[in-house]
Amino acid sequence: MLFVRNKKRLKKKKRISKKIMGTPERPRLVVFRSLNNIYGQIVDDVKGHTLVSASSLEKDFKKEGNKFSISEGVGNFLGEKAVKKGIKEVVFDRNGYLYHGRVKAFADGVRKKGLIF
Repeated sequence: MLFVRNKKRLKKKKRISKKIMGTPERPRLVVFRSLNNIYGQIVDDVKGHTLVSASSLEKDFKKEGNKFSISEGVGNFLGEKAVKKGIKEVVFDRNGYLYHGRVKAFADGVRKKGLIF
């Protein structure tokens, strides 16, 4: 069952990747969620560089609460880092996941810190 779900997600991801591209002016915000953790990074696809990244495994991040609050916290953490680097607008890449639950909490956390997408 899990293998089939991941296969479907990767199919959606491929379809989405054709349309979404990060530029230096408006980089791509990618979210990845595993069973226990959540990861986010802001990528410039033209140069192929990761500009900013954050995850629930970082030492600076305090892991408290349930998975939803942790996801929102990682979003806040990534948003702070991005604002310090001067990034204001991004393109959101949900990576084939549905936009609800932990992915939505992550996106809301990033928006609270001032990123526009």
